[in-house]
Amino acid sequence: MAARSAPSCHLRLEWVYGYRGHQCRNNLYYTAAKEIVYFVAGVGVVYSPREHRQKFYRGHSDDIISLALHPERVLVATGQVGKEPYICVWDSYTVQTVSVLKDVHTHGIACLAFDLDGQRLVSVGLDSKNAVCIWDWKRGKMLSMAPGHTDRIFDISWDLYQPNKLVSCGVKHIKFWSLCGNALTPKRGVFGKTGDLQTILCLACARDELTYSGALNGDIYVWKGINLIRTIQGAHTAGIFSMNTCEEGFATGGRDGCIRLWDLTFKPITVIDLRETDQGYKGHCEGELWALAIHPTKPLAVTGSDDRSVRIWSLVDHALIARCNMEEPIRCAAINVDGIHLALGMKDGSFTVLRVRDMTEVVHIKDRKEAIHELKYSPDGTYLAVGCNDSSVDIYGVAQRYKKIGECMGSLSFITHLDWSSDSRYLQTNDGNGKRLFYRMPGGKEVTNKEEIKGVHWASWTCVSGLEVNGIWPKYSDVNDINSVDGNYVGQVLVTADDYGIVKLFRYPCLRKGAKFKKYIGHSAHVTNVRWSHDYQWVISVGGADHSVFQWKFIPERKLKDALHIAPQESLADSNSDESDSDLSDVPELDSEIEQETQLTYHRQVYKEDLPQLKEQYKEKQKSGTSKRRERTPGNSIRLHFVHGYRGYDCRSNLFYTQIGEIVYHVAAVGVIYNRQQNTQRFYLGHDDDILCLAIHPLKDYVATGQVGRDPSIHIWDTETVKPLSILKGYHQYGVCAVDFSADGKRLASVGIDDSHTIVLWDWKKGEKLSIARGSKDKIFVVKMNPYVPDKLITAGIKHMKFWRRAGGGLIGRKGFIGSQGKNDTMMCAVYGWTEEMAFSGTSTGDVCIWRDIFLVKTVKAHDGPVFSMHALEKGFVTGGKDGVVALWDDSFERCLKTYAIKRAALAPGSKGLLLEDNPSIRAISLGHGHILVGTKNGEILEVDKSGPVTLLVQGHMEGEVWGLATHPYLPICATVSDDKTLRIWDLSPSHCMLAVRKLKKGGRCCCFSPDGKALAVGLSDGSFLMANADTLEDLVSFHHRKEIISDIRFSPGSGKYLAVASHDSFIDIYNVMSSKRVGTCKGATSYITHIDWDSRGKLLQVNTGAKEQLFFEAPRGKRQTIPSVEVEKIGWASWTSVLGLCCEGIWPVIGEVTDVTASCLTNDKMVLATGDDLGFVKLFKYPAKGKFGKFKRYVAHSTHVTNVRWTYDDSMLVTLGGADMSLMVWTNEVESHREKRPCDSEESDTGSEEDGGYDSDVTRENEISYTIRALSTNIRPMLGIKPHLQQKEPSIDERPPVSRAPPQPEKLQTNNVGKKKRPIEDLVLELVFGYRGRDCRNNVHYLNDGDDIIYHTASIGILHNVATGTQSFYQEHNDDILCLTVNQHPKFINIVATGQVGINGNIYKRCITTSGLYLYLATAPSVHIWDAMNKQTLSILRCYHSKGVCAVSFSATGKLLLSVGLDPEHTITIWRWQEGAKIASKAGHNQRIFVAEFRPDSDSQFVSVGVKHVKFWTLAGRALLSKKGLLSTLEDARMQTMLAVAFGANNLTFTGTVSGDVCVWKDHILCRIVARAHNGPVFAMYTTLRDGLIVTGGKERPSKEGGAVKLWDQELRRCRAFRLETGQVTDCVRSVCRGKGKILVGTRNAEIIEVGEKNAACNILVNGHVDGPIWGLATHPSRDFFLSAAEDGTVRLWDIADKKMLNKVNLGHAARTVCYSPEGDMVAIGMKNGEFIILLVSSLKIWGKKRDRRCAIHDIRFSPDSQFLAVGSSENSVDFYDLSLGPTLHRISYCKDIPSFVIQMDFSADSRYLQVSTGCYKRHVYEVPSGRHLTDQAAIDRITWATWTSILGGEVTGIWSRHAEKADVTCACVSHSGISLVTGDDFGMVKLFDFPCPEKFAKHKRFLGHSPHVTNIRFTSGDRHVISAGGDDCSLFVWKCVHMPH
Repeated sequence: MAARSAPSCHLRLEWVYGYRGHQCRNNLYYTAAKEIVYFVAGVGVVYSPREHRQKFYRGHSDDIISLALHPERVLVATGQVGKEPYICVWDSYTVQTVSVLKDVHTHGIACLAFDLDGQRLVSVGLDSKNAVCIWDWKRGKMLSMAPGHTDRIFDISWDLYQPNKLVSCGVKHIKFWSLCGNALTPKRGVFGKTGDLQTILCLACARDELTYSGALNGDIYVWKGINLIRTIQGAHTAGIFSMNTCEEGFATGGRDGCIRLWDLTFKPITVIDLRETDQGYKGHCEGELWALAIHPTKPLAVTGSDDRSVRIWSLVDHALIARCNMEEPIRCAAINVDGIHLALGMKDGSFTVLRVRDMTEVVHIKDRKEAIHELKYSPDGTYLAVGCNDSSVDIYGVAQRYKKIGECMGSLSFITHLDWSSDSRYLQTNDGNGKRLFYRMPGGKEVTNKEEIKGVHWASWTCVSGLEVNGIWPKYSDVNDINSVDGNYVGQVLVTADDYGIVKLFRYPCLRKGAKFKKYIGHSAHVTNVRWSHDYQWVISVGGADHSVFQWKFIPERKLKDALHIAPQESLADSNSDESDSDLSDVPELDSEIEQETQLTYHRQVYKEDLPQLKEQYKEKQKSGTSKRRERTPGNSIRLHFVHGYRGYDCRSNLFYTQIGEIVYHVAAVGVIYNRQQNTQRFYLGHDDDILCLAIHPLKDYVATGQVGRDPSIHIWDTETVKPLSILKGYHQYGVCAVDFSADGKRLASVGIDDSHTIVLWDWKKGEKLSIARGSKDKIFVVKMNPYVPDKLITAGIKHMKFWRRAGGGLIGRKGFIGSQGKNDTMMCAVYGWTEEMAFSGTSTGDVCIWRDIFLVKTVKAHDGPVFSMHALEKGFVTGGKDGVVALWDDSFERCLKTYAIKRAALAPGSKGLLLEDNPSIRAISLGHGHILVGTKNGEILEVDKSGPVTLLVQGHMEGEVWGLATHPYLPICATVSDDKTLRIWDLSPSHCMLAVRKLKKGGRCCCFSPDGKALAVGLSDGSFLMANADTLEDLVSFHHRKEIISDIRFSPGSGKYLAVASHDSFIDIYNVMSSKRVGTCKGATSYITHIDWDSRGKLLQVNTGAKEQLFFEAPRGKRQTIPSVEVEKIGWASWTSVLGLCCEGIWPVIGEVTDVTASCLTNDKMVLATGDDLGFVKLFKYPAKGKFGKFKRYVAHSTHVTNVRWTYDDSMLVTLGGADMSLMVWTNEVESHREKRPCDSEESDTGSEEDGGYDSDVTRENEISYTIRALSTNIRPMLGIKPHLQQKEPSIDERPPVSRAPPQPEKLQTNNVGKKKRPIEDLVLELVFGYRGRDCRNNVHYLNDGDDIIYHTASIGILHNVATGTQSFYQEHNDDILCLTVNQHPKFINIVATGQVGINGNIYKRCITTSGLYLYLATAPSVHIWDAMNKQTLSILRCYHSKGVCAVSFSATGKLLLSVGLDPEHTITIWRWQEGAKIASKAGHNQRIFVAEFRPDSDSQFVSVGVKHVKFWTLAGRALLSKKGLLSTLEDARMQTMLAVAFGANNLTFTGTVSGDVCVWKDHILCRIVARAHNGPVFAMYTTLRDGLIVTGGKERPSKEGGAVKLWDQELRRCRAFRLETGQVTDCVRSVCRGKGKILVGTRNAEIIEVGEKNAACNILVNGHVDGPIWGLATHPSRDFFLSAAEDGTVRLWDIADKKMLNKVNLGHAARTVCYSPEGDMVAIGMKNGEFIILLVSSLKIWGKKRDRRCAIHDIRFSPDSQFLAVGSSENSVDFYDLSLGPTLHRISYCKDIPSFVIQMDFSADSRYLQVSTGCYKRHVYEVPSGRHLTDQAAIDRITWATWTSILGGEVTGIWSRHAEKADVTCACVSHSGISLVTGDDFGMVKLFDFPCPEKFAKHKRFLGHSPHVTNIRFTSGDRHVISAGGDDCSLFVWKCVHMPH
């Protein structure tokens, strides 16, 4: 037998010697059965010490490097390395895979750990981010993922005492993780002063938040929470690699070779030193393992390795029986024939001979310098040949004590293999160049004469080159990757070992390259050596890098017969041989049809998914061109009425009966439901490209269809309602070619047409992927799910039959086992039989294969040619084949019960058409309702009655493109002509059938009826054309004048005297029909002709060419005319099919460069132009379509090119042709008046109108606002210069010698009104917030607890505010600004709130970290937090993919789903199952800002989004989001405005508020009326009351008698009642409304929250705040708990901390910048932005004096402590002094000279004689008062005692500047009245607490978050009871309570 087929014997892994300890840890465990589980190379090993037996898990495809044991100790998880590594969870009893987790990690999986109850698994990747991933391993689903660390992670562990907490450790870090929702959040361990920052190698968690960890230096570190609390030093002398916890205590293992046991408090118990023990289980370690020798008479193997040890293994006892260490690394070994001597070749060029018996040395010889790589004793035992890396072979005499007696010097490269001849007279060698040389022995003379060698018989065959082993090399490669070979002459097999870790079996000899083989995986990388045992019972292979020795049992062919039980090893990679493609002499020729089909590709130049991006790109380019006002869309619309065609040529089993006996199938992009009684069709139009497969649900009511696409989708839809139930996508590429439902209907399997034909198993209702696997390189035709076991399925395809079972997230496939009697055939169809083991498949040769489990039992001949379809019945089967025969079989395929031939003769009278040929190839069969349904390759659907007659139901064109289309001049019929060489006539009236067909000699591209309808002209693709009788289709006349395709053909109007014939030769010939002569030719086109039209007089031709020319010719001679483009319109054209010219400029899309408009046709009333294009769209335009990018209605049904469109003679129907989809579609034309009844299926064109309902400053601001996250905020003041912590320090007096005689230093700060003992402040607690974010957010104030509390937000905190008491509590978990808030309305989720925040996307995130090492936790992706408003517990955190931020959130009706909308450019909409943190669906929302999206209050699947010129109605179907744009065209003059708010009514009513003040009312997605001017300005807020359906609206209005900014409406928005907000504002602008019991809660743009009573309309203001920020000015009262704030909004406000409210507000008319109390608190000074300052008397609020000496802003203003002077600092680099004792005239008495930059803060000294000024160039100056002289003497400055300290500059406060302040600054500071604490505010929005003074850089501090970027000012109140901080961006005031240290 030649090497054509793989050998029929087999190897089975019997034992593995070795354990992987290098580069791995914690990988050895006891299972529940007291077996030991570990791994070696790519194999998981389960070893039973009791029975000394091993079992193997072989599901991995590369080295295993991590292992974890499930808490129940039966299941094991292992992770591997590789490009796409995966994790297997497997059972240690059965060694079968339970689950596969994949598609997340790259490079490898470094650590694994199960949680306490074993439900979840955590894994750490080897990628650059060391990703940490948490899995629900049973479902194979990833729950959460986060970047782990920038460096390697060595260990990870779940905290067994706290749920959802983990700890990881590694290079110089330890991290404590918490899992909430889908967010994994780390906190770094703080080493502090307790221990050194160092690498942590292992972990163990204990109770009470204690964690023990082993460090690199041998210490044990003990952690409490995230802080290091103690270290146990010197626990080991070197690194601690492993720690284990049990009830009694801990065990640790270290690099020092000791195991130490500890008690629960980590006191030592004992030490076990392993360096002294000799028991245990051994393998080689370190370096590579190359040497392998087999004992010639006993079952022993010898191995030697780079670890310098030689080991002898017993192959029977599976044990190490001897070991001996040498001086040098060992590279090869050999045992003499008598088994006495063992020779070892060393890496240093020496060799040693030992006695096997006791391992004593015989000789040691060193003749060479390079490594000895191969040595062998001669068969007679007299010589030893030694091959060296210096390309020589030395021959030694054994008897002469190994004297050198010869050398062979023929090679030019290192010696790799040697073999002796049986008579010991010849030696053959292989070298590194692949040369094979021969030498005469013992002298070593090279033999060059080939004849001499021919008869030599070789004693062994271990060479890799030579005729006998040609077959081990692949056909076309010159690789050098086979390391070792060994021939078994007895069994005629050869075993090889290669660099890829594969051991292969070939037949021996194998002479032809590329022989077939069986392959065995297990070793990881290189297999360095392989040998048969002396009696050929075993094969021994050794792995280089994995140090392991594998022992394989050889099972010869005769045993295989009995051994069907050794099914091929189950693994993700095939263990059976991979067939190579050549030499398949025994595989039949592929059937022509199948061959054709395998060559189809479904790739598209442009996928529909790409259109939005393309449009955006092109829009950018064409901004200029669209200034002209465009036409509106046409009034007419069309509706798909009937489709002729069925896709049979490349699909199968895609035709079924539904429950009620309708027929469902597909063609082009349409799912069709055909009612055969009424001859009508209904359509599923959800797809946008070719449907390739269809499957029906077991209950026959739902259908799944899969389509072509870049990310193709599968739609599951209901045949009754024709609505989608679920849409699945995201895992296939290019297309889905097969789908199948499970028997229970819950699951769906699908196969893609990507290169590896991916198989996916879905839970289709949830839209979740359950499992995924690569199917096969070749095409898969079918997938079938096992009807009895939902986890099993089969796939069949080209040379492919595989049986799969689900394992978690993966599928494990086993090839069908054909055995000797079958051949590997192509399978075309498959079904399951009557038990779960039985399966049947139809082959391409006409056989049916019968399978049990995975074994082929027998084959039955069923058809001539391929079996394309089979169907299982209750008792038996039905099959259909290429031979056009339907066969019925009994239940075991023993007998064929009946056959039906599909022939014309059998056609029943009721048929809707004609059969084109007898016995068409059958592609689909289905049974039901007493009939057999048959689909053919020719596009026919037939119904076969059991008694024999055949009815034709539907038909279309066959394979090839269809281009030619003509409608009859006065009858409802049309003609088509196609590349399938047929001309067909179709009836468009209700009978919908093909009336006539005629075969042509060539394919055709165009046709035309004569004006009288009697003749039909047809243009063919060979350049000829013919005229046929329109009734009989017989030839009248034909001509052949051209060589290229005839592309258009037209009769002249009227009598039809002339016929114009256009060809691709770029000519138009004109024929006289009467005389049948050519009378003229039109020349002058530069390219092929595409369209021609006659004018109504029959004198002029309009021509379009492929070069986009529009030309005119005169008939009949063909003289070219030039006609100005404006005149063209005025000519009366008989028809218009041109796509060029001014009249139809608008039909070319924005992306015209990518796609062509292929056809057009104008209605006879010249109103509507229909077009077809390359993307499969049919569009309607108003005619003429002038101006670029006209408005249109667009329809999707065809898949790719629409090749032709024609209106019928009376415009009642439009007929369209799809090129490659071969379908003819008939659309009815619906004129406007009939259309109210039902919405049409079109999509309106998306280029919106220019006017969007008006302009409003608030809307514009909100739309254009850009949110910066804190971490990227930059300085709010334009500072210049060097920051304080970077400046050089001058030595100050402080640094004088301590024992100096000088007087003591005075106090830095005068301490006032503080008790005797000074107590430092240790903490700040947020107590009150004055502020509400109303300026750019909405719907963010809600009632809770029946109106007792309200909830809202400002900056980054959520605020719960009690209405009665005014007390507040806060949610402070957000790390950046909150932008939206919503409350869950479902009673099950009471008081549950969701808030969404600002964030950035990943790219900036990366930049951010690198540039400033910014607080990592700040720079986050935006997230949504779901939390309990009462106890502030976070329930879930959703890390989103919305870059920039989350601008809207909404809960669904059941409260379980949450919707979020992003601020990213696509304004993505995402739906979450928030409790699990699982993302269900996500889709781009709109290209402009979306303001609000809300679920319908009664739905979990429907919601509405509104925004800039946008309203969309969404449905969640499975995992997909489907949207419909709001349709306006039903109302006259309605235009798309910017929509701002949404509310809902019963019966699918939706209300949207617009920017113009109107409210639109929508029924479904159609506008049904407009409530005009519901408000005078934009309607910003709407609220639907669930209990009574009343609706509240809030808008922007001026208060008036009748109107009000808040209105309460009835359920249908017909009547309303208005409420005025008594705020005293000029305009009220409402941003949020909410309705409680008898009260309406209103949030306004002016940061007020107001409660309005419904009965009495009384207003109660609950919350006040500044309207616009920043709030620059802040002053606290000298003695009371009051404070003042001054802001950009031109107000100064007085606040009372105790009463928690605003007491007063003064409108100044200008922006205020600073404010200050006089020392007694009786006066207030206010500095303004315009340079003016004002002094008010507190008692009366009267102005005492005002002055404007400067033009620019006043930055700080101060009273001197003695109340005499007022200092005014401005941005004009000046400080002015005023003497208040001179009265209110306020004359400037002096000013400070040479201030280097603008003034920031000023402080007086306690004696009022000095003033310190901090300036904008980071310098602090001190001036004398009132002279203004600059004081430069540092010693004098150091002696000053200051009355206050608010400066951010100066040596005393150097420590407040942080390392990260490159772009951002510390903005404000204040020292406490006690003089020992200091608070600061900065541009990141942080408040920090320091000790004062803090001269050391980067001083220790506490930080407090809450503000948005830029804290602008900060102050202590009197008595240091509170700190007030003022926000820049958030216009909010925070009141923090000071917590003092206890005495």
